[in-house]
Amino acid sequence: QAFGPSECREGRVSCHAATQLLTMVFSTADYYIVPACIVGLLFAVLQFLLIRRIKLGGSAESDSEASSSDDEVRAPLDYVMEGPEGKVPQIYSSIMDGAKQFLKVEYCICTVFCILFAVLIFFLISWGTGDYTQGLLTAIAFLVGAATSMACGFLGMMIATYSNARTTLACANHGYTLGFNTAFRGGGVMGYALCSLGVLVLWVLLTVYRTVYKDSASWETLFDCVAGYGLGGSTIAMFGRVGGGIYTKAADVGADLVGKVVAGLDEDDPNNPATIADNVGDNVGDIAGMGADLFGSFAESTCAALVIAAAVVDGDLISLSTAGWDAVLFPLVISAAGIIICILCSFVATNIKPVKVEEDIECVLKTQMVLTALLMLPVIYGLAVQLLPVEFALQGVALDAEGHPAKIVGTPVKAFVCATMGCVGGLIIGLITEYYTSHTYTPTQELATACKSGTAVNIIFGMALGYKSCIVPVFVLAATIFVSFTLCDLYGIALAALGMLATLACGLTIDGFGPIADNAGGIAEMAEFPPEVRRTTDALDAAG
Repeated sequence: QAFGPSECREGRVSCHAATQLLTMVFSTADYYIVPACIVGLLFAVLQFLLIRRIKLGGSAESDSEASSSDDEVRAPLDYVMEGPEGKVPQIYSSIMDGAKQFLKVEYCICTVFCILFAVLIFFLISWGTGDYTQGLLTAIAFLVGAATSMACGFLGMMIATYSNARTTLACANHGYTLGFNTAFRGGGVMGYALCSLGVLVLWVLLTVYRTVYKDSASWETLFDCVAGYGLGGSTIAMFGRVGGGIYTKAADVGADLVGKVVAGLDEDDPNNPATIADNVGDNVGDIAGMGADLFGSFAESTCAALVIAAAVVDGDLISLSTAGWDAVLFPLVISAAGIIICILCSFVATNIKPVKVEEDIECVLKTQMVLTALLMLPVIYGLAVQLLPVEFALQGVALDAEGHPAKIVGTPVKAFVCATMGCVGGLIIGLITEYYTSHTYTPTQELATACKSGTAVNIIFGMALGYKSCIVPVFVLAATIFVSFTLCDLYGIALAALGMLATLACGLTIDGFGPIADNAGGIAEMAEFPPEVRRTTDALDAAG
């Protein structure tokens, strides 16, 4: 019908007609979301291939950096099966097997729970709404969200264990530059794969469900169904973060008790068999659990913004759902754009300004946080102006004089300010956290000095610093919520949350960097590398 009968008879399709057809199938928001997710997945694959060039127990090709620095190592890495290098594959295999077995047991329990909970969701929603289609679609979205969360957690664990031994070898043979890049790219695989998969799967769900709820008047029901996606991600996050976290701390404390207290051994001493469990815990708790946790936060925040945006508001002003599909998907486009921004900024850490000495590590990671947050601001503004109407109505939670929900008038500038408050607020919280936890700054140095006075002083001083570190983040969160709610009500708060998570790919990269470097240090100690190798991995771990 879009082509016209005459063109069809002649077997020719004009460019104008083809454009019309594509416009009918895909919106402007779709053209932002899908390519960004594909690029993110391809970039994750590229990072994996660069890590893979470092071989375990054999020869490894050089990590040919794109950096123009003359100090970048480009010579082949010659590893032999003798000495410490020969022990690495066995240690790596033990950690990998332990992590796989833990996730296998955990995900079997998660699968049974999710299936039973999905059945409960179906019956409750079908009974409450009287619509079996809505109950079925919500249950499906829940299972898809849970499956995506498990896939992201497993992928993160696999790439972390794949990277840790290679980080050890890179530090042993080439020092800080290649060691940092290997750990950073390992975290990047999880970060970009998780964000890209999360956004892409959610977009596919929305596109499929849109064929059921075609009219904009029914989009409110559509997004209610899709909200199950966020609930599925949060359900797995509960198992991954709590279950994996308990295992991590139990293994860590157990290894320290039996090794340091009972036997008087050093950290990660090869004579302590509990060190394998400790390193497994870093992967299943700090990688798989943390990835599932952040995926749940991302999915819930996105779905919340979509549900609020789709609410139908009566009055003279158009609502976001009336404005069209592009306006409703604005929150999802922010997340997709963040993937591209984080990819561009990652080259600063690995190629433009790589790590060369220990002092560079913390500076490079901090640059990633600041640069991605600042570059997101003009991008968010441009997307808001392009996708949102000049003025739009939002349904508030406060009541007007007649007892009806108050109507809030939103604009692209207001939406931009809300997302900016979240993005900048998240950056401030991250920098404050770094100040109180980094060995470079006074608080941690004072705590280290207090340890000389005994355990009691250490605990009291540490708790005092912990309380003190919460002051600025609490005020930042309060200011963000107040400003966002004042401008755009609950939709503004949802946009602020997405602003914090807009640079999630960068945050996940740095979050994954730490446990990978920690594991690399454990492997270096167990394989009995020279002390300088452990000092290199410890420097990476401390910054991460």
